Amino acid sequence: MPIPSRAELVDHLVRTRIAGDVATPRDNNLSHYRKLANGDRHYWLGLELGDRWTDEQDVLAVMAERCGVVDDPGHRYGQDTIDPELTVDALDRLAARLRKAAVDRQSVLLATGHPGGLLDVHRATAAALRAAGCEIVVIPSGLHADEAQVWQFADVAVLERGATLWHTHSPEPMAAILDGLAAEGRPQPDLVVADHGWAGCAGQRGLDSVGYADCNDPALFLGEAEGTLQVVVPLDDHVRDPRYYDPMVAYLLDVAGLSEA
Repeated sequence: MPIPSRAELVDHLVRTRIAGDVATPRDNNLSHYRKLANGDRHYWLGLELGDRWTDEQDVLAVMAERCGVVDDPGHRYGQDTIDPELTVDALDRLAARLRKAAVDRQSVLLATGHPGGLLDVHRATAAALRAAGCEIVVIPSGLHADEAQVWQFADVAVLERGATLWHTHSPEPMAAILDGLAAEGRPQPDLVVADHGWAGCAGQRGLDSVGYADCNDPALFLGEAEGTLQVVVPLDDHVRDPRYYDPMVAYLLDVAGLSEA
């Protein structure tokens, strides 16, 4: 995979709708912002937001700043956006944290609640970190959460039920992993690279947590704004072809100094 320049990556993100005019409709975004503000914990993604985000307009303001959605509260329906420049800026910050993990030979846990879109993004990151000398955390066996099993597939923790990898926003699978590590007397990971509730749970527990979030998943961006998560990359987390993410991963690993690894 050729490594794209920043300008080439921005163009690719827009053409594939990873960013730019994304598929998630505006009314869906605003509905999620409202439900988060109304205290629906499904949309908190494992974070404890208290009463700090009870105004959906405040949530919208953060999403406009960190994700690039339309900042006009009067825009209720139709197209919404992710700013590709913000996506690449966040990839640069994520790369810096991955570089630190590699230099310090840190232990890293990778997990996804969006296996249909992001599994290979995390798998490629795990492979590069391992080649650079990091320990990729092996999760305890026999873990369960949300009436399913917590497995590790291609170095990435996932939720499995009925021979199917499940899309989940729940923080419970990550809680099961972290509790399982503690029960075995093993240390917590130095870094968690994840998405959805997997990333939120890790950040809420005080671990270095970085990852990816869509424009209809505001909680992680609020966590980044408050400092609970270190980096959140805005993108459409399930585009039509998961291969569309490959140039993004190539750029990320190159900036992190992990391409040769």
